[in-house]
Amino acid sequence: MSNNVFRNPEGYYDPTAGAALSRVAREERRRNYRPLVYVCSKYAGDVDSNVQAARRYCKFAVEHKVIPVAPHLLYPQFLDDDNPDERKLGLLFGKVLLDKCKEVWIFGSMLSPGMKAEYERAVRKGKKIRYFTEDCKETDGNGPV
Repeated sequence: MSNNVFRNPEGYYDPTAGAALSRVAREERRRNYRPLVYVCSKYAGDVDSNVQAARRYCKFAVEHKVIPVAPHLLYPQFLDDDNPDERKLGLLFGKVLLDKCKEVWIFGSMLSPGMKAEYERAVRKGKKIRYFTEDCKETDGNGPV
């Protein structure tokens, strides 16, 4: 967004806001800005193994200069997945976080039902989606089966 074409919500030319937003963008780049990336991987089933894998995926993301967001590592620590109200709340929190992320990184060759819902939301929201194997190798972009 260049500072001489910025328009406010009413559609009026606003050079002051445009200049300020341009300055903020330059400052973010200068400070080694890292975008938020939503880590989409299995949780249900073999929870212990899936949590270990999600930790590995998050470490991989950090190594690739992004900030990983993995709600399935955070919310089960204090929300009970077996309690329908708490599960619903955790899913809502995950949706909000997904919406804040620049990209969604999907790990694995198969989508669990929860991953499928996250994938569908990412598509609806126009998020860039990248696909990786369980070994953190990026695939051709055709996505999981």
